[in-house]
Amino acid sequence: MAKHSHNHVETYDGLIGFGLDRETDENTIIYYLQKFSDDTLMGELVKRLTDDELDEIFSLLTRLLKKHLKDSEYHALFLKDDHP
Repeated sequence: MAKHSHNHVETYDGLIGFGLDRETDENTIIYYLQKFSDDTLMGELVKRLTDDELDEIFSLLTRLLKKHLKDSEYHALFLKDDHP
């Protein structure tokens, strides 16, 4: 069974846009990130990104994970492991 899921992008039928209200913003971010992480898209896009762009994406994601998740949440939710 797969450890990761991307169901929001398949089931969400609300507005995709940013700046209207918090709920729409949250749904849009989830939608965009799931679309962005699609294996086919990433297979093409990652080859075209500069070293600086790769670093920028990695740094942003790492900073957000460190800021908003406890160590146990990072392991359970992001790494999907059983770290205590």
